[in-house]
Amino acid sequence: MRKIKELKKYWQQRKAEIRIGKAGLSENILREIDRRLEEQEIVKVKILRSAFAVEKKDRFQIAQEVAKKLNAMLVEVRGKTFIVYRKRRKNLKKKLKTST
Repeated sequence: MRKIKELKKYWQQRKAEIRIGKAGLSENILREIDRRLEEQEIVKVKILRSAFAVEKKDRFQIAQEVAKKLNAMLVEVRGKTFIVYRKRRKNLKKKLKTST
């Protein structure tokens, strides 16, 4: 839990890396968030105004859906921005190293 607090503090000062726009929660967006979670464990995502029209959900529902689909923990929702965290899968790194 301490690690999550430290990461959250660091990410609060940074801009969102990923933006959910008029395409909504597409597979490409989810795949990109998943990739970033594997690399950095924590990702900051901003929901653009156009995404609300497409998804027909509020910001909390969109953030919870992303966390649920990616098996991640929703750390914080602030305005139209949210932070998700997922611990890295160590086995995945080993598999990637042996396959190359």
